[in-house]
Amino acid sequence: MSEKQGIKALIFDVFGTVVDWRTSIVNECQQLGNVKNIQIDWNIFADRWRSKYGPFMDKVRSGSIPWTNLDSLHRMALDELLTEFDVTNLSEGEKQNLNKVWHRLTPWPDAVSGLTKLKSNFIIGTLSNGNISLLVNMAKNAGLPWDCIFSAELARAYKPDPTVYKMAVSLLEKDPSEILMVAAHKGDLTAAQKVGLRTAYIPRPLEYGPNHLIDTDTNNTFDIEASDINDLAVKLEN
Repeated sequence: MSEKQGIKALIFDVFGTVVDWRTSIVNECQQLGNVKNIQIDWNIFADRWRSKYGPFMDKVRSGSIPWTNLDSLHRMALDELLTEFDVTNLSEGEKQNLNKVWHRLTPWPDAVSGLTKLKSNFIIGTLSNGNISLLVNMAKNAGLPWDCIFSAELARAYKPDPTVYKMAVSLLEKDPSEILMVAAHKGDLTAAQKVGLRTAYIPRPLEYGPNHLIDTDTNNTFDIEASDINDLAVKLEN
């Protein structure tokens, strides 16, 4: 049986799967640091910013804070970080622009070409915890050729809440088995499987930098494993 049999749409996790968030943030922060004479380790800064992602979303999930979109959660985390790193010379406008770095993330080298190939045969879209404006701006900036943008913001819940995956299924008006969830994160794919989606794993061993080891062993848990998005397009052609 062909791996693509029955698949009509692909929905992608974005941060880490399609875009290289860490390199993008480090590079832009280094530029800001040079202009503002801020002498800190921006690699650590980027890692710490991303590490706050989960705990802040957990506050929304637990109900300790009301629904808050990712831009706002990123800003809450950024304000904490600037205090932790004793960065005191940024204006409010500079802080707002820095927070929007998440709108300007650059894709992995295979992303645009791979997505373009897939788009010729399938519906392709996002299924990301990023808010809609973030994802739209990122797509425009990076040339990501999505057919549609699905965001956790539409479900007012964050992955891996099943509500998010079910929202995409409902809006696409497809059977879950006709939709392939693509991600570099095994937890995301496991949650998608639980609502009946098919799954494709694309490891991104450098997502957290060269010194962070990522367990890419899946024990053949997912429907498809591909080395990158171009490879996924090839596998779905067969």
